[in-house]
Amino acid sequence: MTPSKRAEIFHRLKRANPRPSTELKYRTPFELLIAVMLSAQATDKSVNKATAVLFKTARTPKQILGLGSRGLKRYIKTIGLHNTKAAHILKTCKVLVAKHNGAVPATREALEALPGVGRKTANVILNTAFGQPTIAVDTHIFRVANRTGLAPGKNVLIVEKRLMEIVPTEFRQHAHHWLILHGRYTCTARKPRCPDCVIYDLCEYRAKVVP
Repeated sequence: MTPSKRAEIFHRLKRANPRPSTELKYRTPFELLIAVMLSAQATDKSVNKATAVLFKTARTPKQILGLGSRGLKRYIKTIGLHNTKAAHILKTCKVLVAKHNGAVPATREALEALPGVGRKTANVILNTAFGQPTIAVDTHIFRVANRTGLAPGKNVLIVEKRLMEIVPTEFRQHAHHWLILHGRYTCTARKPRCPDCVIYDLCEYRAKVVP
């Protein structure tokens, strides 16, 4: 795919959605961190439903710790892998209180040192909470990058690095959200909605549906 075609893809995604954002509901970097940790293998809708109640009671690391394991699980029991997630959240809250005065750190190294926080979660926090031009590659972005020919790669790290190389600087801040939303609602896994796609003619997917 040529640089001009890649640039046009992001021009169109921007025109269609000038101010993209996460669909997770949050008010602070800490709330976003908890929501992202809960979102693994879960829908944003299910996470928002749980955190809407949780954050009314506990919005800080100390308040979460005050709930204890049993108390926290009562709020997130509808979310998949809630036992493991609860354990990671409580451990992360302890680290935030002990090492960061209760604040979410704004560096990759410190974020990835938190229990249950990997590269993808760190990228989301750095981008969405702190405005850094990172790209978190999830299943949607991995699919879109490979299917369209935008940034092919055998694993998420390769795709992430490739995207950071080829996405024009002016689009890098919001590229993550444009691509994830495109994958979630248009370039879907089983039946891509090609007739509704704003980048249909730029896409290099050989099996795309003719509008």
